[in-house]
Amino acid sequence: MAIFRELRRRSKASFRTTPSGVSKPTDDMTSGQSSSTLETVYSSSTPPSSIKPTLSTSNLQPLSEIASGTETPIQSPPPQRPVPIVSQSNRNSFYAGTTSPASSSIRTPAPTSPYAPRIISVSENSWVHQKVLLLYGQIGDPRQRPVDGTVTVYHHQESFHATTWPVSESHFRALVHLSPGPNRLRFEFTSSKQSISSASSHSAWHNINCLPLTNSPPLDLVVLLAKDSPGTFDALPDRVQREENDLDTAIRKYRMAAYLWQAFTGEQMFRHTFGRRCFRFEEEWQVGTLSKYDTQAGNMKNEAKIHVVRTDKTVAELRDLDIAQQHGPATKKQELFRIAMDAVTQHFRPTPDQKRYVSVLLLDSHWDTQSKVITGHAALGSHGDNIKLAIFGSHCLQSYPSCLEEVVPAFTDCTRTDTQYLANDCGEAGSNWESANIGIGAHLHEVGHLFGCPHQESGVMSRDYVRLNRTFTSREPFSTRTKSQGLKVCKPDDECQWHRLDALRFRFHPCFRLPSDSPSHHDESVQIWPVENGKLLITASSGVAFIEIYTDGDELCHHFIEYIHSEAPNSSVPRQVTITESELRQLLPPEKQKAKLGLKVFSGGLGKQTIEDVSILKSKKSSIKLPKSQKGFNGTRLGASRMDGSEPQQILLDSVFTQSKLLTSIKVYHGTALDGLEFCYEDATSQLFGKRGGKPGGDEFIFDTRRGEILLGFYVRAGLWIDGIEILTSFGRKSGVYGNAKGGSGHTLIPPRGYSIAGLSGSCGSWMDGLSMIIMH
Repeated sequence: MAIFRELRRRSKASFRTTPSGVSKPTDDMTSGQSSSTLETVYSSSTPPSSIKPTLSTSNLQPLSEIASGTETPIQSPPPQRPVPIVSQSNRNSFYAGTTSPASSSIRTPAPTSPYAPRIISVSENSWVHQKVLLLYGQIGDPRQRPVDGTVTVYHHQESFHATTWPVSESHFRALVHLSPGPNRLRFEFTSSKQSISSASSHSAWHNINCLPLTNSPPLDLVVLLAKDSPGTFDALPDRVQREENDLDTAIRKYRMAAYLWQAFTGEQMFRHTFGRRCFRFEEEWQVGTLSKYDTQAGNMKNEAKIHVVRTDKTVAELRDLDIAQQHGPATKKQELFRIAMDAVTQHFRPTPDQKRYVSVLLLDSHWDTQSKVITGHAALGSHGDNIKLAIFGSHCLQSYPSCLEEVVPAFTDCTRTDTQYLANDCGEAGSNWESANIGIGAHLHEVGHLFGCPHQESGVMSRDYVRLNRTFTSREPFSTRTKSQGLKVCKPDDECQWHRLDALRFRFHPCFRLPSDSPSHHDESVQIWPVENGKLLITASSGVAFIEIYTDGDELCHHFIEYIHSEAPNSSVPRQVTITESELRQLLPPEKQKAKLGLKVFSGGLGKQTIEDVSILKSKKSSIKLPKSQKGFNGTRLGASRMDGSEPQQILLDSVFTQSKLLTSIKVYHGTALDGLEFCYEDATSQLFGKRGGKPGGDEFIFDTRRGEILLGFYVRAGLWIDGIEILTSFGRKSGVYGNAKGGSGHTLIPPRGYSIAGLSGSCGSWMDGLSMIIMH
């Protein structure tokens, strides 16, 4: 028993506390802490940095400590979501979470050298969802003794050929190829300096888990050719001799550019504290091209599929369109987009309810040296219709890398652009590396449009991609665009970025979903209710995500509010928020606080409601006099109310204002659209909203009044008019949609908390073409 008492005393003594009495967190606990909490209001495009200095690091003794015996701050990996610990067991009858038992049992040995590479951007045992991951790291302490050299990445179980990445003043970036499941990576630093060289290896291990996503729609990659295209692209003669300019080369370069888009976006989303979420690609089993060694050896890999699609137009017809962005009327600029859309639609043949996200490379783009125009090219993107499409030309393609080994050489190649063969796009592609920035970056800009992003005040959607090279290299060469020498070392703050508003859209986009996200809601709509005291109540079934604020004359959004208070992947957004005009104006600079104020409100389903003028919305036009000196408020109007012969309609429900009236049923008159609603009471009276058209006698929905069932609201299908309507009750019952269940878009009309239905207003022509709910306190 004495032995057990001694053990118990030792066990208690093993728990150390800080002077305040709080238990000191272990390294594992620290790695599981969430990043800094987001501010609710953003007026800047700079995301909260996830690469932050700490007072110490667990896997490296600082050089300054070696030199002086003191410890100085150096950077360590940012806090990320912890990996659940799963106990080892021989049983495998179930699968829990996303953690592999093998990954949780890996223990990384501590580096023995002060020059061992240290990964800053991705913490140990993190979970990611992409094949090519961007890493940022350091060698030693850059402030004490910056060093140059190279870092070699040895991939998990030699599943991918080792890659080498330059180190500039102790900073390096690397693109690592991951296999599904746990990946144990070794990073080895070498330098030509004798003071650094030694018999011991400057190496470190880093474990990263990869979970490929398959339950989100992919971004399809298409190379589009004319029906008689030779399948070649513009390139210098010596480049053609070295690597050819045929269709096979174009596919390899396009695939590598797409993986660079993905690596860049995944890292940006993490810096915006939205996890390592990103779009995925449809993949197929083919000869690998991400490594030049796989291509040479013919090794089969699962990599992004490139669809080769031909149009019914000839090369001459495409080039004769003369639709380069800087020439021709606007109607002709859209013509190539229509041709691409027709070809892609014919190729994929999506069903009416299926959405496809397609990025197109126009291979027959050509620099016409006579007219100084890029023919057969257009840079356009659209997120409307079933096929969301982005198109871009191939005039910069020769400068793209075709594999991971060529990424750094491509972004550091200072060869001048020879305009006898190649276009200097917008005067910003005067050298090969700048041409790669323009081609890869501007195409990504159009992909941003495809995902619903408008132009922004900064970032990729504002031509910030001229700095795209800094994301993948540690040093920048001379720039013909700025006529100056580039950065000696490219740090995270120097990089191109996605604007915060872009990241917010991606956070809720179906292509960026994570397994831990809440299920998507079928209703994307937003309802706005102006009520008393100048308040605006905003409700959305999928949650209110963010609000963009515009003043008179603003083409871009400079101020916005977001309602994401946690970086947890499955965190929800509020379904109801309250704002006032004065609160909104306080977010604006003094010179604009009295200007006309407009809003765009976005839901968690990326539905949008636009308010052109907040002052009009909250004016007397939105309020209605009710019986007994009460005041009612009109909600968002559905339908355009523009039908020939359309007349205003309004009813106040008798059952709300007369205690003896009991609503027993609602008759719905409809055909392929809503004609009218008749509210029937227990005393055999009724009220008609709209008219008795469509199906003779209509359809009747009866309430269970003996149990106290009452009308809760409506689910409405609406576009230019009211296509259909569904009755919702306090018991959770639904009538089903009367009318056209697939017409228009869906909108849930339920009064905000603290309010109830008072009546309906709208308009009716040949059928209902306007509808809004009147609410009261």
